[in-house]
Amino acid sequence: MASTSAADEPRVLLNLEGPLATLTLNRPRKLNAVDPPMLEQLEVAIDRLERDSGVRAVILTGAGERAFCVGADINAWAALRPLDMWRRWIREGHRVFERVARLRQPVIAALNGHTFGGGLEIALAADLRIAAAEAELAFPEVKLATIPGWAGTQRLPALIGAGRAKEVIFTGRRIDAATAERWGLVNEVVPREAVLERATEIAREIGANAPVSVQIAKAIIDGGLGQAGGVTLEGLAGALAAATADAQEGLAAFRERRPPQFKGE
Repeated sequence: MASTSAADEPRVLLNLEGPLATLTLNRPRKLNAVDPPMLEQLEVAIDRLERDSGVRAVILTGAGERAFCVGADINAWAALRPLDMWRRWIREGHRVFERVARLRQPVIAALNGHTFGGGLEIALAADLRIAAAEAELAFPEVKLATIPGWAGTQRLPALIGAGRAKEVIFTGRRIDAATAERWGLVNEVVPREAVLERATEIAREIGANAPVSVQIAKAIIDGGLGQAGGVTLEGLAGALAAATADAQEGLAAFRERRPPQFKGE
């Protein structure tokens, strides 16, 4: 029987356990570096989560013990022409990470190890971050003569302020987990062996609450911060309008081919 090569292994694993979902970046041999197949598979998983009304919280983690994700696979993006970087690589990463951020369900990133570059950017797309005590976080792009390309320059200052964000991005320096917690970059720091357990505890606590309330609260908080504000307002307004007696009258009148009699109720 032929053995399965690393290239054939799924880049993203999705595990559903009742109201909880776990997304695992699955390239441990490459420290879960992001390549085009990983982006594609992550988007497929997001599609499934968006359609699953039974999922109340999502945990995002990395396979192996060394890294959550060390960022974009250098071999993948270094081979691209500048126009391909613009047309595909940067745009696709933005789209997929934004879809992580805009999931209805709260997303908890369990940072089980090094979280660098694009790995930090996907962690920033999550709602909460739990870090292993040994984890280090960094945007090392300036050391490679590039810059964070998947919204890190936007999400990091929104989370920890412009001054701290500039320090992280300008120096490319690694930040230990304790510093990240002090700066508000991560919510909690726990021993490595407890990262997934702690993320699961929080996910279950969230999942025990009224899911629609939690999801609307997430949308309102993000909208108030200027993130997808139009989607939030139009979504809530549309739901409110659809629940009125006038909405039912409008549909009935359309089907019966008569003028509607609206009552403002």
